[in-house]
Amino acid sequence: MPTAANLLAIMPFPDIDPIAISIGPLAIHWYGLAYVAGILLGWAYARRIAANDSLWPGNRSPLSKTQLDDFIVWAALGVVLGGRLGYIFFYDLSAVLRDPVRAVEIWNGGMSFHGGLAGTTIAMIIFARRHAIPIWSLFDIVAAVVPFGLFFGRIANFINGELWGRLTDVPWAVVFPTGGPFARHPSQLYEAGLEGIVLLLVLALFVYGMRALKSPGFISGVFVCGYALSRIFVEFFREPDAQLGYLLGTSWLTMGMVLSSPMILLGLWAMLRARRQAALQL
Repeated sequence: MPTAANLLAIMPFPDIDPIAISIGPLAIHWYGLAYVAGILLGWAYARRIAANDSLWPGNRSPLSKTQLDDFIVWAALGVVLGGRLGYIFFYDLSAVLRDPVRAVEIWNGGMSFHGGLAGTTIAMIIFARRHAIPIWSLFDIVAAVVPFGLFFGRIANFINGELWGRLTDVPWAVVFPTGGPFARHPSQLYEAGLEGIVLLLVLALFVYGMRALKSPGFISGVFVCGYALSRIFVEFFREPDAQLGYLLGTSWLTMGMVLSSPMILLGLWAMLRARRQAALQL
């Protein structure tokens, strides 16, 4: 158990300005840049995957570059609207009911991955039906590139000094400006590494090494299951949202764990379904 003495001995985190670029009245925040970087890199990677016919069933890509370009706007709206509504519903509903204006104050609370996932899923379903694109293949190509956004989003969380971890005295502990005088786990970096870098590499292995896109839905299952396992693991090091705290009277159960646990079953189901469908077509 860390003591106050060794917690206070750790160097404080540099107070980085959340505004990355300021030109006159125009202020660009790190969080905004993270969204842009994640979307642009994800889009570029998705175009590369879509252009490689040999990765897909029948050696033919299910969507054109034009369709993929058009979908970017849908995806961005799904992420932003779903992410904000998800945060309100899962983490901040009582406060918004007291003060509805708080709903549009994105800087006051933030976004929810699970809400963004729901919003993007709805956008994918509508877009796929309108353009006659196989829905599971669209799910797969989006799943393969989402880790870009997760990585940059968590790095922005770290720069902003938000969503920090629990108290610790590990050598790499950080004293965040808004986290009190004690050192904490840099849980944002744990998430950036697991949900971003590791998950991206695992998905790339399945896409290029195992040609898993030929089994529509399998990559989606790997992503959903991989994200859930990563998130649940990091939740043991991450401080829960102050307005919720730990759930059910425990000292460990968080909303992130509750929302992520069903995703493991969903991911496993998607992988099994994909393999079963592929076997039937042999």
